[in-house]
Amino acid sequence: MSIVVAPRTAVIIEDDADVRALLAAILAQAGFDCHAVGSGDEGVDAVREHSPVLTTLDVSLPGFDGLEVARRIRSFSDTYILMLSAKDDEMDVVMGFAAGADDYVTKPFRPRELRARVEAVLRRRDSWMGPQATSAASAEDVPVPVPSPASAASAPDEEEWLDRNGLRAHPGMRLCEVDGVPVELTRSEFDLLLAIVERDRLVVSKDTLALHLRGDQPGSFVSDSDRRSVEVHLANLRRKLGDVVGHPRFIETVRGVGYRLAAPR
Repeated sequence: MSIVVAPRTAVIIEDDADVRALLAAILAQAGFDCHAVGSGDEGVDAVREHSPVLTTLDVSLPGFDGLEVARRIRSFSDTYILMLSAKDDEMDVVMGFAAGADDYVTKPFRPRELRARVEAVLRRRDSWMGPQATSAASAEDVPVPVPSPASAASAPDEEEWLDRNGLRAHPGMRLCEVDGVPVELTRSEFDLLLAIVERDRLVVSKDTLALHLRGDQPGSFVSDSDRRSVEVHLANLRRKLGDVVGHPRFIETVRGVGYRLAAPR
């Protein structure tokens, strides 16, 4: 049986026709099958219909804005959301990440920079997803089945679960549980969690985590925006895990250095 790589699908949510065409051209060059729409409600429907690997999302949209679009998408999809905005204040960036974005790019953007960020998305995707078996006779995307926590608990690869302080994470199935209760995480949140859990009590710096999210090699440039991204994603991760910063059960902040797994209680 032949094995092929699942098609790369992207949804572009952008009300400016010129920017929409530019994004479609950049993503097509990166090998994506693109579906472009001009409003928030169309964007939510497109993500639901096409299950994209990547979604580019303009903040200023007719109807409800990009922040609300991101929140709605996050209620049912873990697509990688690349948010685009002319606003570059720190609070705007933080709000974007808090709404569910994985990355934030300010307008006007350079096509090369955007392409580099897209390639980083693909490296991350390929690093954990690997080639997926699809029917060679079908031209449509075949969704990758995600095992339920119940089936994962009885699966033969039980030993692959990482168990720390009541927190369980399965790298291959990308599942997370706290005290036996499933926790839904975005791709970025799960990647950060795994990077910290796998290193146990060793401290991981913000720069290292930022490069891990981008799929870049150690020594690559890390901006203040990249570090803020890590901080916001970790804040969201802690909230979902029910982890109290002042008395952490799972993730401990080492001030001025980074983060590490909290000591067993």
